[in-house]
Amino acid sequence: MNIQPDEASIVGTWILQEGKIVSDTACKRIESLVQSELVFVARGKSGWEVLYVDVNDGRYWEQTFPHSEMHGGGPPMLQVIELKDAAHKYELPDR
Repeated sequence: MNIQPDEASIVGTWILQEGKIVSDTACKRIESLVQSELVFVARGKSGWEVLYVDVNDGRYWEQTFPHSEMHGGGPPMLQVIELKDAAHKYELPDR
């Protein structure tokens, strides 16, 4: 389940299964990563964007919900964000 060094994004999808919308394996993986592998750093002003750090390699990851037209913003996405971009967007103190 750990994030691999060559990964830069994990994109979840909702699928129709037996007449119900369910989360795919990427959604479930994102949920697991933010609960047990990644460390919370900050929440964006909108409340829909969350910044995490992977303590294994120091990379910053941003969780977003890029489908605003869908209920709850749709399925989640995790994407690497450069520290300088994260610091500006999330108003992080100088590091």
